[in-house]
Amino acid sequence: MLVIGIAGGTGCGKTTVVNQILNELPDGEVGIISQDSYYKDTSHLSYEERVNINFDHPRSIDFDLLASHLEKLKNKEPIHQPVYSFVKHNRTGDTILTHPRKVMIVEGILILTNPELRDMFDIKIFVHADSDERLIRRLKRDISERGRDLDEVLNRYKTTLKPMHDQFIEPMKEYADIIIPNNKYNTVAVDIVRTIITEKL
Repeated sequence: MLVIGIAGGTGCGKTTVVNQILNELPDGEVGIISQDSYYKDTSHLSYEERVNINFDHPRSIDFDLLASHLEKLKNKEPIHQPVYSFVKHNRTGDTILTHPRKVMIVEGILILTNPELRDMFDIKIFVHADSDERLIRRLKRDISERGRDLDEVLNRYKTTLKPMHDQFIEPMKEYADIIIPNNKYNTVAVDIVRTIITEKL
């Protein structure tokens, strides 16, 4: 099994890169694990308390569960990936049965901050995008998909997202094997990734 880690700041276009890789490979050969599914369970907290959690800090992620799930997949065992609700700021209690594939992509803003997880990746990719571009995408997504208002998103960006990005996410570039600029010229980088995957397979 080939394990690829794809990181980068919020709104940098990780999903676009993941989809480009998926489109280049045969159906059924690629599985995806999203870091977002592995936010720690917060059932013991009230909704008001959950809203105030810093979800952009590495300690908000259940890395132990994520690493153990990846280990199981490497051992050809299926896993039950948790389902997370951004509206309730908590796991839903549902799970998604995820089977091992030839290629497993693990994507998320903080996945390169965890040394144990980092060591499990065969290829580490960092998707880079301009901070203004990332903010615009985040605004659009949080307002249309997650029911947030403009002031809430901007306040969160200023007090949490940007400082956490500067402290934890941007420095992870040094661990990346490939840095993909997320603009219209990234097709070359995606081609390189596809070539590496094809060779390894």
